[in-house]
Amino acid sequence: MAAPLLALQSIRLIMGSTLLLDGAELSVGPGDKIALVGRNGSGKSTLLKIAAGIIEPDAGERFLQPGATVRYLPQEPDLSGYASTLDYVEAGLEGADEPYRAQYLLEQLGLTGEEDPKSLSGGEARRAALARVLAPQPDILLLDEPTNHLDLPVIEWLESELKSLRSALVLISHDRRFLSDLTRSTLWIDRGATRRIDQGFAGFETWRDDFLEQEEKDQHKLARKIAAEEHWVRYGVTARRKRNVRRMGLLAGLRQQVRDYRGPQGTVKMTVAEGRSSGAMVVEAEAISKAFGDRVVVKEFSTRIMRNSRVGIVGPNGAGKTTLIRMLTGDLEPDSGTVRLGTRLELAVLDQRRASLDPDATLKDVLTGGGSDTLTINGEPKHVIGYMKEFLFTPEQARTAVGKLSGGERNRVTLARALALPSNVLVLDEPTNDLDLETLDLLEEMIADYAGTVIVVSHDRDFLDKVATSIIVAEGDGEWAEYAGGYSDMVAQRGAGVSARRVDKAAAPERSKPATQAAPPQQRRKLSFKDKHALDTLPKEMDKVRARMAKLQEKLDDPSFYTRDFEGFEKTTAEFVAAQESLTDLEDRWLELEMLREELEG
Repeated sequence: MAAPLLALQSIRLIMGSTLLLDGAELSVGPGDKIALVGRNGSGKSTLLKIAAGIIEPDAGERFLQPGATVRYLPQEPDLSGYASTLDYVEAGLEGADEPYRAQYLLEQLGLTGEEDPKSLSGGEARRAALARVLAPQPDILLLDEPTNHLDLPVIEWLESELKSLRSALVLISHDRRFLSDLTRSTLWIDRGATRRIDQGFAGFETWRDDFLEQEEKDQHKLARKIAAEEHWVRYGVTARRKRNVRRMGLLAGLRQQVRDYRGPQGTVKMTVAEGRSSGAMVVEAEAISKAFGDRVVVKEFSTRIMRNSRVGIVGPNGAGKTTLIRMLTGDLEPDSGTVRLGTRLELAVLDQRRASLDPDATLKDVLTGGGSDTLTINGEPKHVIGYMKEFLFTPEQARTAVGKLSGGERNRVTLARALALPSNVLVLDEPTNDLDLETLDLLEEMIADYAGTVIVVSHDRDFLDKVATSIIVAEGDGEWAEYAGGYSDMVAQRGAGVSARRVDKAAAPERSKPATQAAPPQQRRKLSFKDKHALDTLPKEMDKVRARMAKLQEKLDDPSFYTRDFEGFEKTTAEFVAAQESLTDLEDRWLELEMLREELEG
């Protein structure tokens, strides 16, 4: 057996008052492909940072074979101090590395190399960081959530690229398909300890469930043994002092085992508040189109969504998925074509960017709406602390500002709030972001059991295969098509996955040319401060206008209003029409900015 390139032994680390890692181990040999898995907060990222030499443990040893090269991809890469993305990637190369790979990988990842790191979106920074760690073709790659902020074309390209590399790989990811396709062994962090199996992620979950089941049986046997010893203490004490001392010592040892035992972390219990049943037909779109200037986002697309359907929407970033959803749910008028909504629709929307979460609001107020300790789920009052526990929040977090929560915790908050709303149509925009694998299981089960209709945008292929009954995919140039089944069924019917966009090489100046001959770099568009502010504030303005329209409509719905106060009726009607026009203008402006943001982040 070859000596390990990298080894961690007996790693112990305490974060604050929490024992995060206790005797953790990691061994990486040449060509190893290891999935590093565990619940959110179990210490996966911390162990990877220890392996990369970034964090020093409180105890334990780190060994790196002399001459072995390691590259680490953090969740939040730092590109400060570099003039361009190409400079950032080239700075990660060493003498024997191939210089061409820096530019090649940036282009494969949809960048030119001339981008200013200060103006990059999260997705663009992630792509540049990937190019930096992949370019040297190191002996060991340590990747922490490499698919975050990436769309399907880039995820599938990255998977192919990693398969072609000879580097050893330690991979943290919430993408099951990505893990299953790339790994051959699995390291599980559970309650501070590590357990390794010589199977890729595809076989891990069955093994884990068997392990936890056997552990539960062992704890049950231990409890029965303690009960038997306690019975002996009460009724079986004799004059044989030495035997008594030994039995009492055994009982004390058994009780200590129970005290030391750390059970597995609880699981999320997702309860969705279901509204009244909708009509059989939920959405019928006929030849709908939408364009912004010269850019056609949707062109003559037709579909019919029936009750209980699970529709997945996929496409590269910037393809117009948000626009399509808004038209299908009646939130945006198409330029041409018609959208007919079914009867008795009640929508609950999960916001991908969590923009609707007030970072200063407490967790309790976000879930209850403020001013109350209870919320109503399926017609029954439920205390907010009990509801929080179902999503793995502690009572102490009730007064924590949501802005201080982790990405995974904020996503659970958004899920908890969306699922508490009475609905018969769920619109989920990237619901799998930052969720651990066990929580994903519960989300899949919830969607399967949900009595209403689900429309979901996701880049997670395994998730789509498990929940979707049809897939709507961007074909390019505003064309959209629908295929029956999940993501794999769509690929089989279409002959390919989601189409990737290629960077325009002509747009990037050649760095080898003298400065006098090089074309001036193309200025990259970015959102101004004013645009960013508008993107944040427009939704609140639209909500105010909608609330105003609802009050006006309530007055107009009074059958006696017209005969009782004709002038008042005319004035209210004029106000309603003006509010409607104002709302349309606000929505168009928000959508224009949202499309620009999607394009830049793509």
